[in-house]
Amino acid sequence: MTVRQIENMLGLLEFFAERREPATLADVVRHFGWPRSSAFNILTTLVENGYLYEPRARGGFYPSPKWMQVISAISEAEPLPESLARVLRRLAEETGETVWVSAPSGVFAVFLDVVESFQAIRYAAKPGKRVPIHITASGQALLTQMPPRDIEVILNKVTFDDSGPNAPKSVEEVLQRIDEGRARGWFHSASNYSTDLGGVSVPVTVSGRPFSVTVAGPLSRVQGKELKHATMIQQALAEETDQN
Repeated sequence: MTVRQIENMLGLLEFFAERREPATLADVVRHFGWPRSSAFNILTTLVENGYLYEPRARGGFYPSPKWMQVISAISEAEPLPESLARVLRRLAEETGETVWVSAPSGVFAVFLDVVESFQAIRYAAKPGKRVPIHITASGQALLTQMPPRDIEVILNKVTFDDSGPNAPKSVEEVLQRIDEGRARGWFHSASNYSTDLGGVSVPVTVSGRPFSVTVAGPLSRVQGKELKHATMIQQALAEETDQN
């Protein structure tokens, strides 16, 4: 279940991120198709709380630096380890594919940091993207770091409807793939979630926090490179995060 008002506010933030310039009430109404009164109420509420301001009189609204202050405070409390950022930069250069760091979030794996491939045809992703934890390589690498009871609780909540042709079709199959990946030391997927996408993921714990590092791209480029990419991830983690 989603809350419409929160969805609208998040959509407004993404609108400003893409627009990169002030927007008037009319601009917002035209873009979203919201009733004028609803758009006015959202903008007014954000202005009154200091999250929007008018850079120029009657020149439209724009997000204020308060967003950055709040986000910075949150990030400083539990930042992504710099060592993992180094791993991503290194793997992006070495593999030429999109790479990311994930963390568990209920029945999802959420992307915390992403470096997209420079190639025209690539896996496109941004921080904040969520994928099912049980059918993706990123998610299964996270599950393998959890106690059996936690895995059981999560798998009792998942569904198998939104998946690709090669995704596991049952809890038993997920558990089997977790066991296989744990034995190898890495996980892989090929059209598990996104058709024609392949990826390899390695679990890693940094400062007591579970993460997974993933390299992914079109199957036409990455298929057959699973062991190579897994080895590159493991080597980067060993050298950049003191995982020896």
